[in-house]
Amino acid sequence: MSVALNSKQKEGNYDMVSGTRYALGGGVYGWDLRRKLISRCANFLAQILLRPGASDLTGSFRWLPPLLSAGPAVISSLLPLPNPCRLYKKEVLQDLISKCVSKGYVFQMEMVVRARELGYSVGEVPISFVDRVYGESKLGGMEIVSYAKGLLQLFATT
Repeated sequence: MSVALNSKQKEGNYDMVSGTRYALGGGVYGWDLRRKLISRCANFLAQILLRPGASDLTGSFRWLPPLLSAGPAVISSLLPLPNPCRLYKKEVLQDLISKCVSKGYVFQMEMVVRARELGYSVGEVPISFVDRVYGESKLGGMEIVSYAKGLLQLFATT
């Protein structure tokens, strides 16, 4: 994954590159129909309200401290890279972090929306998301309500 992100970044000198489940060549595996519908609907609503110019706002990612690296910072959990993930130019990430106000799940959407709002370029690479083998999803009624509130807050403030 990191090779694809780096290649895409160099190809277009993008400020940010994001892995997406919803581009040609990407996909989701291991989810039931309910989970797929929730994800698609959440992304559809985000597209309508926020017009982010990116196809996958609801994919999660982890953060490795970016200020320790000299070049683009890969946002991810420990290697090997999971799906999806994002790559930022260091100075872009610093700028976005300083401007983002959301917490939790909505933070990942705000990063893309603020990037577009500030004129940063965003590239995408297709990823295949495979559902977790261990543990359970945290997606429940409260997370859906939290998402809706955050989406409306972003809509009102961006």
